[in-house]
Amino acid sequence: MDQMNKGLVAFQQELQRDDLAALRVEVAVVSFGNGVKVEQEFITANAFTEPTLRAGGNTPMGAAINQGLELVRKRKETYKQHGVPYYRPWIFLITDGAPTDEWRSAAQRVQAEEAGKAVAFFAVGVQKADLKVLSQITPRQPLQLQGLKFSDMFVWLSQSLTTVSHSQVGEQVPLKAPTGWSVIE
Repeated sequence: MDQMNKGLVAFQQELQRDDLAALRVEVAVVSFGNGVKVEQEFITANAFTEPTLRAGGNTPMGAAINQGLELVRKRKETYKQHGVPYYRPWIFLITDGAPTDEWRSAAQRVQAEEAGKAVAFFAVGVQKADLKVLSQITPRQPLQLQGLKFSDMFVWLSQSLTTVSHSQVGEQVPLKAPTGWSVIE
């Protein structure tokens, strides 16, 4: 968890280096270990302070996915009510295990949200994560983190979000491949 928390610090610092990204990118954090907890409600990157995450004893991944999707749904609803255009939200799931709760309904929800272009859902497996289960959750191929390269992963993520933040809403943006920190199996 120390490396994950250091990665979150790198993520925060990288996002805040770019003035436009710091104002356009919003971040929320949901943890799942011993239960599901919203560590950070949506906040712009310029005000984001990384939470300190702690390991837990189980992996209620299905509940965490549903919580994340619900946070995104509410945020998009707020934008729509105020007539604010928004980018397609990204959900980034990082796990070192397999779900210990009912996850199939959450996976169906992810598949439907992806098919409707409502979210972009990414899954990253750490160490002994069950990539077969992750591949059933998201239509994108799950990535396997090389060792504990969390900082490299979060720098890639912040650079990708910065690139998107400099585009127009709805514009397709080519992103750099996630090299140097991931392995696709």
